[in-house]
Order: sequence, then structure tokens, then C-alpha cells
Amino acid sequence: MSEHRPRLVVAGTGSGAGKTTVTLGIMAALRRRGLQVQGFKCGPDYIDPTYHTAVTGRVSRNLDTWMTAHDTMRDIFLRGSRAADISVIEGVMGLYDGKDPLSNTGSTAEIAALLQSPVLLVVNAQSMARSAAAVVLGFQKLDPNLNIAGVIVNKCGSAGHYKIVKAAIEQECGLPVLGWLGRDETLQVPERHLGLVPAVERGELQPLFARLAEVVEQGVDMEAVLALAQSAEPLKQPEIRLFEEMRQALSFTPTIAVARDAAFNFYYPENLELLELLGAKLYEYSPLRGETVPEEADGVYIGGGFPEEFAAELASHKKQNDDLKRRVQSGLPLFAECGGYMYLTRSITDRAGQVHPMVGLIPAEVRMQIKLAALGYREVKAARNNLLLAEGESIRGHEFHYSTLAPAVDDYPYAYETKGLRGAGWDGYCAGSVTAGYTHMHFASNQGAAKRFVDRCAEYGQARRRSTDGRTGNKD
Repeated sequence: MSEHRPRLVVAGTGSGAGKTTVTLGIMAALRRRGLQVQGFKCGPDYIDPTYHTAVTGRVSRNLDTWMTAHDTMRDIFLRGSRAADISVIEGVMGLYDGKDPLSNTGSTAEIAALLQSPVLLVVNAQSMARSAAAVVLGFQKLDPNLNIAGVIVNKCGSAGHYKIVKAAIEQECGLPVLGWLGRDETLQVPERHLGLVPAVERGELQPLFARLAEVVEQGVDMEAVLALAQSAEPLKQPEIRLFEEMRQALSFTPTIAVARDAAFNFYYPENLELLELLGAKLYEYSPLRGETVPEEADGVYIGGGFPEEFAAELASHKKQNDDLKRRVQSGLPLFAECGGYMYLTRSITDRAGQVHPMVGLIPAEVRMQIKLAALGYREVKAARNNLLLAEGESIRGHEFHYSTLAPAVDDYPYAYETKGLRGAGWDGYCAGSVTAGYTHMHFASNQGAAKRFVDRCAEYGQARRRSTDGRTGNKD
């Protein structure tokens, strides 16, 4: 079975070429035409999908060929693009940059090939003329099987500069150049400082998105962009459709409370969807607003985000933090990652040196720093049985944070042994009903992890209700 899904990949010649700016401008321009636009991001990044979601009004999704199998990646694309008029897929780094310098593994190019998607290549032409054609030609020749179908030229000095570059590329490469953007500093997407996602959620970047739409509409042939997306071949359904096969019915429906607010908002949508497919009911609550985990919760999931940006507010909700600590110590299953992990420790020390008490479930202290502490893919192996994995089982994910964590006890019970580009190490905490760590897990890389978590929550919920019924004499 094949499905026609208009789509294109916006790729860059390298980081800083302007692919995020071009992607957001195209998305905003398409939305102005009344089209339903679905955004995707190659790789594990959370920030760009947040931009996409704000522009399109549809939850953007990650496409990753290292954390997930090829069929699973295609399954995620087909699920996410349902009912969309067009899908715009933003690349990561340069088109061919991935996990392996000798192949396309884990790169935007690999994803574009697997999705049989035309590629719109963004070239930074600043200080170049005919040389821009050599750059594009090199990208064409590195993998002639890849469908590089058009070019957008970024950071042109003038309309005249653009005409020169366009003529050179079209003559030497045989590719249409669909438009250009100038050197307008007001078009710069803000740096990824830690308060950025809350700013997006407050709507502070809407003027930028509107400006990007105007510039793209003025400088880019949007009819040609649409035609490019429409030219994509029908895409076959993958042989293995994880999100269909993972459906299960439980005799007991556990409720999992999911922390969701400006402090905690980094979740792969597929993680949450897998929990629901496996029979869980999700309930969102806000630690930042001082909301208590609902009484009916049979488990808690606290994702990543920016607790350090809201440390004072989180620390002020002592009653709610103590309630969470008490309930988890009584057996409530709790899984947390990155920002959620930090929140469960004894304290967070911000960059100004101010110490903010946190929940105190984990005997460790967190300190923020200016320098990036960790960035990259991780494959983690369970050091002991935990909420997601049996001892020795593995799952893949990604790590990105500016904080360091110092255990306050000698026999700190690490949850995972990790492998990444910088070698092996240890991550996380596992004791009692708590499993937490810096690594953002992608449940689709080991769907058994999601099932194990749901089943554990269901077991806890059933036991708790039997205990409650026994105390009240309820025989139903």
C-alpha cells in the first residue's frame, strides 16, 4: 500500500547555512495560504520542533535513523503527516553529516533517501559568486542517487548578487534556484539560550515568524516549492508498523501523570503515544504552577526542560514537592529524564550561585554552568532492574544539558551504563520506585521499555486499589 504525501527536506550545506530560518519562513508562508503544514526535524533536537509547532499549529516530530529503526522512522512520518497538505522536514547539521563520516548513516541524506523525498538545499552564498556552484555540485556528486531538487540561496548581499549566484548554479548544476534571502539581521532565529522555549510558548516570537513569512514570500517562488513537494513519489507503508503492533488492552487502565509546563516540556510525542497505545491514560499536570500529582495517578513521567530557569518558583512549592516525595517513597512509580532528573535532586544551584531546594528524592546536588556539559547520542544499558529495563537491556536516546550532578552518597545507585561518542560512563539513579537520568530515551528504540513502565504502573494501581478496598470493606 502506498500513500501520496507531499513532502520536502530543507537541508543545509552545514550548520549556520540558514536552514532553520528558511524552514520556518516556508512553513509560515504555507500557513498563510491556508494549508495544513506538518513539521519534522531530523535528529533528536527538541528546540526546532518547538518552533515548528508554534508556526504550524501541529505538533512537530523527530525523524531519527540512529535512535529508531528505518521502518519505525517511516512509520513516524506517515502517522505524523496524516491529514496534512504538505510536510516540511528540517535537516540537521549539513546534509551528509551524521554518525559516520564514511557513510550517510544517521544523516539528513539518509532520511531523505528513506522517505524518497526531494531535497531543497540551502546555501550560504555570503562572499561567494561562481564558487557557490562548486559547493552545490559537490553535494550533488557525493551521492548522485539523492534527489537534490532545488536550491535556496541565503545571505545574499543584493538582488544583483543573487542573480550571479543563481546563474552559476543553474548552468553548472542543472538545478533550479527557487529563491533567496538577504543579510537581514532581524531574520536571525535567537540563540538557543535556556529561556527560549518558554518565550516561544508566550508568543514572543510570533512577530519573527510573520516577518520570515513575508521575506520568503517576496524572495522565494512558493509555487515552485509546492510543486517540488507534490513531485514526491507515493510512499509505501513500512513492513513493520510499530505503532499498530504495540496496541494492547489491559484489564486495568493505569493513569500516568505527565509533567507539562514551561519548566518541563521536552517529550518525544511517540513516547507519550506508545504509553497510550499500551493501555495507559495520560493526565497532564504542572509542577511549576504548584499542582499536585493527582490522587488517581498510578505513575509519574517528568520529562526534560528548563527547571533551572524556574528554580525559585519550583522551590516555593514545598508542600507539593513534599507530597510527591512522600508518595514516591510509598511506591508510586516515577520515571524522569534530564530536567525531571534535576528536579528530583536535593537542590539546583543556578549560575548566580543561588541554591534552590528541589524535591529531595535523589541524594545529589545539581550545579548549572555556562559551558555545555554533555551533548550527543547515548546507548544506555541498565545497571540493574528498573522501571524501563531489565538489568543488561539497552535503549537509545540523546543527552543535552548545561548542568553537572554531584552524588551526595558514596554508593550512588546509577541506573545506566552509557556509551556515546566520548566513550563509556554512568548515568542516572535507580532506587525504590524511581528511575531517572540525564538521557532522553526514545521508547521506539526499545518498545519493551514503554510496556514495562505501563505494566509497572498498572501493577501499582491495582495493588493500591485492592489495599484501599480492603480498608473500606468495598468488595466490588
